[in-house]
Amino acid sequence: MLKPHYTPEFRAEAIKQVTERGYSVLEVSERIGVTRSTLYNWLKQHRQATNPDPVISAQADLATENAQLKAALKRAEEERDILKKAAAYFAKQFS
Repeated sequence: MLKPHYTPEFRAEAIKQVTERGYSVLEVSERIGVTRSTLYNWLKQHRQATNPDPVISAQADLATENAQLKAALKRAEEERDILKKAAAYFAKQFS
C-alpha cells in the first residue's frame, strides 16, 4: 500500500487551520482526510522549522566560530614561521 503524497501547500493550509484559525487537530484531520498522527507530525515539523532549538543554534554558532578561530590560528602560525625565517636570514646576513 502506497503512502499518499501531500503537497507542501496542502500541508501548509492544514497547519494554518490549526495554528492560526484555531481548529482542533481532530477537526482538521477529519475534514481533510489525514490521520491525526500525520497532522501532529506536520505541526511538529513546522514548529521545529519556525522555532529552532536555541541549544542546537548555539552549538552550530560555536562550531562555526571554532572553525573560524582554527583557520585564524593556522594563518597566524604560518605568518609567525615566515617571520622567524626572515629574522634568522637577516640576523645571519648582518653578523
